[in-house]
Amino acid sequence: MSGEFPRAGFWRRFASLIYDSLVVISLSMLTAILYFAAIQVLISTGLIEQTEGQDPAAFIDNSPLLDGIRSALFVGVNVIFFSYFWTKSGQTIGMRAWRLRVQTNDGNLISWSQSVIRCMGALLGLGNLVVLVDFKNKKSLQDYLSKTEVVALSKEENKRIYRELD
Repeated sequence: MSGEFPRAGFWRRFASLIYDSLVVISLSMLTAILYFAAIQVLISTGLIEQTEGQDPAAFIDNSPLLDGIRSALFVGVNVIFFSYFWTKSGQTIGMRAWRLRVQTNDGNLISWSQSVIRCMGALLGLGNLVVLVDFKNKKSLQDYLSKTEVVALSKEENKRIYRELD
């Protein structure tokens, strides 16, 4: 499928990133709620001691261990979100809306290791700026690092991929 569809340009990637950002924000909010609830349970059972009257958020910020766990949790949830969709269909929710698909250079679905490399290489979306100067290949930093590409699909192909998920 690699030669079948053109590589996606910057603006379609950017629009897809905006859509996916809304999902990521929602996931982050849910993760925060569950994390704070877990901390509250640990405090109320006495497994973690908190200074009297201290705000739980300040308590977490003042604890390098809890703060590190929180950061790792947010990164992990986001990597799992993108990796799951990329390895299952090649499309996140935003990519589906903008008819984009991430794939290996020979047109197959990417592996979990490639998806993790893509996530880390994306640099919060800044890796896509490389597409603006890579006129010939239209590849982002994360594409180069993970040996993948993002292609713009036809409406028919996008529908076919969506139907295959059922």
